[in-house]
Amino acid sequence: MAKDAAKVTVRQTGSPIRRKSDQRATLIGLGLNRPGRIRTLEDTPSVRGMIAKVAHLVEVVTE
Repeated sequence: MAKDAAKVTVRQTGSPIRRKSDQRATLIGLGLNRPGRIRTLEDTPSVRGMIAKVAHLVEVVTE
């Protein structure tokens, strides 16, 4: 990959309690597990898909 690949920063806003197991697994895959956590990830189609799947639990801080 390119050294200066695009990054996206996401913050978890919702709790995974009482959510489906696939949504919990998606949050773990993004490196999130607790509301308020922030992660900076590479902006790839797979990461964007994961963000879209749990869009009600996360917010994109920067693109």
